[in-house]
Amino acid sequence: MLFDSSIRKELARSFGATLIVLVTVVMTMTLIRALGLASRGSFNPQDVMLVMGYTVLTYLPNLMNLGLFVAVVMTLSRLYADSEMVIWFSSRVGLGSLLKPLLRFAWPVLAAIAVLALFVRPWAKDQIDEMRAQYERRGDLERVQPGQFQESADGTRVFFVEKGDIEELKAGNVFVATTEADKRTVISARSGYTELVNGDRFLVLERGQRLESRPGETGVKVSEFETYRMLVARDPLVRSAIDSLNSRPTMELIRQPTRENLGELTMRIGYAVASLNLIIFALAATRINPRVSRTGNLLFSLLLFQVYLNLLILGQNWIARGQVSFAAFNLLLHGGMLGAGLLWLGKRHYNWNWWPVQRRAAAPRHDVGGKPA
Repeated sequence: MLFDSSIRKELARSFGATLIVLVTVVMTMTLIRALGLASRGSFNPQDVMLVMGYTVLTYLPNLMNLGLFVAVVMTLSRLYADSEMVIWFSSRVGLGSLLKPLLRFAWPVLAAIAVLALFVRPWAKDQIDEMRAQYERRGDLERVQPGQFQESADGTRVFFVEKGDIEELKAGNVFVATTEADKRTVISARSGYTELVNGDRFLVLERGQRLESRPGETGVKVSEFETYRMLVARDPLVRSAIDSLNSRPTMELIRQPTRENLGELTMRIGYAVASLNLIIFALAATRINPRVSRTGNLLFSLLLFQVYLNLLILGQNWIARGQVSFAAFNLLLHGGMLGAGLLWLGKRHYNWNWWPVQRRAAAPRHDVGGKPA
């Protein structure tokens, strides 16, 4: 049908242009942030482009969601401004008839958003966390040079060796200063070497002294040792027991329905469901006032998108804290938005009047003879 094909072609052009602009802006911001993290030692400088690519993947569901919403709003605004909607309405094509071509165009995008949010986004975040963890583990000892103080990646330790190289298994006159929340420790030893135990890297110090002090206390605890063993790096192939919540696979969230997991699952499901609701809202809310610029529709769409996203974030926190159940929140938010959007669309499609009392009051009055008063 000419109507369906023309709408889908214009939506495709608008969505492609909008998505390219959004991705370009995010890539620029991400590159700047990745370079800053690399300069502070959080990532290997050689992996900056890889980190940027993974980060863009984590933002892509949100960008596609916004791009699709803006594309629908701008396409409908153009149809209204050029009076094409009047022609379609005159041809017995109601406003509700546009929902079918919109969904026919949007369903591949909705499917892509769901796949990205449920599977690709947590995988990309997991890769970023793994790269960060591997570089931080690697940096503590491999960057130690004789005669230079070297701070660990997390900033809690400072290493110094007078001669030799710890990575070559032997070093002389080793100095290690450790800062923790409740104490500070200074360890000095005549020699030291590293060894691997079940994949974990230990620093073994021999014939040394350990000084421990605590904030608020005047005394210093001094102890001497013949051998002191310190864990400095865990096995890079063994992940930490405490993984980042947003990097957990979706199937793990479903298998372990804790409050935190259900909150994260709500956020991931919300991306795809929100896209469908926003399309209906875009169709119902978009209209053109000759006295107002078309940017009014765009500003309204951006405000509605931000409100919807903030509600998803609030819902994630509420579910994680146990203030609301998973089913109740999703039913109220997404079901309520869907019902409100369909009701608004039905009102415009069938030209319902919300205020029949005012309509009767505005009708002309007649006298007893049937003539207007």
